[in-house]
Amino acid sequence: MNVTRPMLAAAAAVAALVLTGCGGSDGGSKEASVPTTATGSLEHLAAEVKCEPNMQTDADEIRQAICKNAAGKFILATFATDRGQREWINGAKDYGGHYLVGRKWVAVGETSTVTALRKTLGGDIEEGTDHSAHVSGDPSEGATHSGH
Repeated sequence: MNVTRPMLAAAAAVAALVLTGCGGSDGGSKEASVPTTATGSLEHLAAEVKCEPNMQTDADEIRQAICKNAAGKFILATFATDRGQREWINGAKDYGGHYLVGRKWVAVGETSTVTALRKTLGGDIEEGTDHSAHVSGDPSEGATHSGH
C-alpha cells in the first residue's frame, strides 16, 4: 500500500495542475468548446468517434482496442475502476505519449489525434514523460564510459 499512496498523491498533484492550468486568463473560450465528457462501453465510445475497434485486450479490469478514424490511429481503453485507470495511466505515462482521459476510459495517440477526439468525447488531455532531455546529442559521450 505504501507504493500506491505515493502514486495516488502524484496523480492528484498532476490532476490539480492540469485542472488549474486549464483555467488560464484567456483560455475560457477554448474550454467552452469542449463537450461534456462521454461515458459508456468501449464499443459505444468507438462508435461516437466513428472507428471500428480492433480488440487487443478483453479482460474484466481493462478492455483495449486499436482504432483508426479520420483523426488518426489511436488506442482506446476502458477500465472497470477509476483506480485501475489511474494506475494504468501513471505507468503508461513513463513511456511518453498524449492521453485523452475520461471517466474510466482513455484514448492514446498523437497530439493532433487526441485533440480531435476531444471535440467529440470531451475529457482532459494529459502528457506523458518527455525523455528527449535524457538523450545526448554527442555520440562520442558514450565512448568515455567504455573503458578505452
